[in-house]
Amino acid sequence: MRVGLMTREYPPYVYGGAGVHVEYLSRELAKKIDVEVHAWGESPAEPAPEAPAGLEVHFEQPWTAITHGTDAKFKGALEALSLNLLQQLQLEKLDIIHTHTWYVSMAGFLAKKLYGIPFVLTTHSLEPLRAWKAEQLGSGYQLSSWMERTAVLDADAIVAVSNGTKADILRAYPDVDPAKIHVIYNGIDLDQYRYDPSTHVLEGYGIDISKPYVLFVGRITRQKGVTHLVDAIKYLPAGTQVVLCAGAPDTPEIAEEMRLKIEAARAEGANILWIEKMVTKADAIQIYSHCAVFCCPSVYEPFGIINLEAMACGAPVVASATGGILEVVVEGETGYLVAFEADPTTSFPIDPEGFSRDLATKLTTVLHDPALAKRMGQAGRRRVEAMFSWTAIADQTIKLYEQLIAAHKG
Repeated sequence: MRVGLMTREYPPYVYGGAGVHVEYLSRELAKKIDVEVHAWGESPAEPAPEAPAGLEVHFEQPWTAITHGTDAKFKGALEALSLNLLQQLQLEKLDIIHTHTWYVSMAGFLAKKLYGIPFVLTTHSLEPLRAWKAEQLGSGYQLSSWMERTAVLDADAIVAVSNGTKADILRAYPDVDPAKIHVIYNGIDLDQYRYDPSTHVLEGYGIDISKPYVLFVGRITRQKGVTHLVDAIKYLPAGTQVVLCAGAPDTPEIAEEMRLKIEAARAEGANILWIEKMVTKADAIQIYSHCAVFCCPSVYEPFGIINLEAMACGAPVVASATGGILEVVVEGETGYLVAFEADPTTSFPIDPEGFSRDLATKLTTVLHDPALAKRMGQAGRRRVEAMFSWTAIADQTIKLYEQLIAAHKG
């Protein structure tokens, strides 16, 4: 069996959870079947780390001629569609195609039509539930929404990364047959993500290892809710060290908003260390390992792989009670879940100040009780070991492929 995994992100060009998912899934699948990965970007100058023999990676770039001469926000959506078209020229070896995110969804739709192969689509998020994407894509949001909808309705199988995501799919696309939706969780590399006792990375970034710190790791985007955490700082115990590993802003506007909020908080005495980039995996593991508590304030999160990473490193988690996070973080056992009433269109908290205050209350509870924090961190590690190994996830995915190919051959 040979599967084609279509993705925007793949190492070294990973900035979000979908890229992490495809990186590890592809390597685990390739131990048992042949895998072609088709990703965006220039071929890396440095060779990739040693990978299984069954893994073949292709980097491809959008047809920039289609957007030459324009800086309009819809440029990204047009480039995505152009690349999905160009990718059809080299898929003749595939038995099945599997896409990840709307950026490549039409590649699967077209390959099904042109090559007559089954089409699997994994939803890492849903465009109808991310109205703020119009800020990033402009009118291109209408194109990205059309691409996703067209592909979702035509896919032979849809992989939801949580039961919450399955419910979201049926809410956003009520015409989808529920029998087509299969829940397969995200996973974690348990050998790689584990407690690191070293502290040299912390010292290099200027983190004060003598003081406990609240940690955020993620992109600067409306979805990840990092500005709500910044707004929560004034409710934390005075002088609490807050480390924000936050980069890759969606737009210049949200980057500026983040900067202004941090400057205002610092002016009021907040102890914020802002690492303005997406840190390396090794650095993140060490930073996770020593935080007093990890905070995930996402307003929309189909799964929340970032919480698995923190839990695998032994960190207690305070996260928003939304989406797939409810299936990852166990209330009172591996951390705390903070509920908020969401606007039905944007998913933003209707009472953002109340949400920030509630985040601070739970963060403070953990900060004031190191013994509790340690128990939660240990419970989190046990939970990821029991439920979220990539081996089990790859086996479930291959089983789905086999069912679809057998049904296709009829």
